[in-house]
Amino acid sequence: MSTGHLTIDLGAVAANWRALNAMTSVDTAAVVKADGYGLGAAEVAATLARQGARIFYVAYAEEGAAVREAVGARAQVRVLTGHMKGDTETLVAHNLTPILSSLEQIDRHFADLPEHSFGIQLDTGMNRLGLEWDDWAKVAIEALKRKPVVVMSHLACADEADHPMNPYQLDVFHQMTDGITTPRSLAATGGILLGREYHFDECRPGIGLYGGLPFGGARPVARLDLPVVQIRDLAEGEVVGYGNSWQAERPTRLATLAAGYADGVLRAAPGRALLYAGAKPVPLVGRVSMDLVTVDITDLDRDPTSLSLLSAEQTVDDLARAANTIGYEILTSLGARYSRRHTGDSTRAKA
Repeated sequence: MSTGHLTIDLGAVAANWRALNAMTSVDTAAVVKADGYGLGAAEVAATLARQGARIFYVAYAEEGAAVREAVGARAQVRVLTGHMKGDTETLVAHNLTPILSSLEQIDRHFADLPEHSFGIQLDTGMNRLGLEWDDWAKVAIEALKRKPVVVMSHLACADEADHPMNPYQLDVFHQMTDGITTPRSLAATGGILLGREYHFDECRPGIGLYGGLPFGGARPVARLDLPVVQIRDLAEGEVVGYGNSWQAERPTRLATLAAGYADGVLRAAPGRALLYAGAKPVPLVGRVSMDLVTVDITDLDRDPTSLSLLSAEQTVDDLARAANTIGYEILTSLGARYSRRHTGDSTRAKA
């Protein structure tokens, strides 16, 4: 192969959803936005529909078409950015449910699609999306009469179990919603782990499905193998890559691999990131360039034909720490040039 190869374990995605679902006694949805966190929204959604998931979240209406085709007509596909200008035709064509987050969106939806399903998002302190106290008070009675599918909010600090923002937002959500009969949702992956008081009527895990923290019990989902393009020997003192940023301190055997920042290998990684030949770690050295990276393979017993950047030995969060970022960014940055294979059953769900 001339490009890296990405293997996505749908069996692991299914196992992660089942494990998170077992922690709750309510509906467990699945967040499949950003093309299933970079791993294939249609394949992931179809797999989870067969596990029993019946609610799926995307970020934008345009993302909903592939998910609707994958999960069939009976599942709900919800759009987290709501009913944006120009979305009406897409929402109808694919039977998507917008999560309305402003007075403007509520006015648009009730005017354009008065009989179409919708949900509502409230702001409980994150100050990103959602109706604030005063706006919610203006529309709550009329909106609830129209029977939204969910009233939801989002936790800002759920990946930090002891953060005071968590109980604060929980209290605000109670104050804004106690007494309503509409299903309520507050918890994503981190919220599920905070305990049942955060679960309400529906949980909606995202990153935990794909093997990432804060769900420490998740099974790894993604494996990324990068092919070796060339191997060369360096004398002590020779330099590698743009800017001469790495210098050999010993006679060094160097492998050049087919991947770079155009493929999601972050430029912040060298000096800390490792690749693996089986279970044997080897360091990434020199600057990451657009299409290539260089790796010190001096300590390997034999020359490899490929090395693994993501594997059982190095998870998305391990790599994220090396690049001073988060597992979400690692997954969603995985490049389009990789060849991809989904293992496990990815047959589309039946309508």
